[in-house]
Formats: sequence, structure tokens, C-alpha cells
Amino acid sequence: MAPSHFDQFLQEATCCEQESEKGLGGDSFYGLYTSWCCLSGKVPRPEQAFWAAMKHRLSPEQHLRMKGPAAADYILASYPAVV
Repeated sequence: MAPSHFDQFLQEATCCEQESEKGLGGDSFYGLYTSWCCLSGKVPRPEQAFWAAMKHRLSPEQHLRMKGPAAADYILASYPAVV
């Protein structure tokens, strides 16, 4: 079975943060997702659908951080003074 849209996002744009108690916040996590969609040519699902999907894929103990091209895109889009 092919990975779902959300599973693919988690695999390509996030990784578990083992040494920190703080992971991605809500706005940053959804923003990373929309950046990943843009770069992947996918249509972002509504925020409510995103959170419902994440609820089934992540446990409260997991702390994620950004990785890959979507992370760079999100950071540059969020902080235009960086460029």
C-alpha cells in the first residue's frame, strides 16, 4: 500500500527530536506542511483535516523538528528579513 499524503509529509519533512522536550508548535507544524505541499505539487488539506490526521499518527510524547527542503522554504517564507 502506498503511503498516504500525510505519511509522506511526516517522512520527508520531519524527524523526531530525541534530546529536546520542545518540538514544533502548532502554527509552525501546519506551516511546514503547507510548504511541503507547495514544493511537492500537492494541494494542502484544510487545517482541521491536517490535525485530525496527525492525531492518529503522532503520540503526545513525540517531539518533531523540521528537515529538508520544506523546512528551508518555511523558514524563508516566515522570516523574509533572512533573505
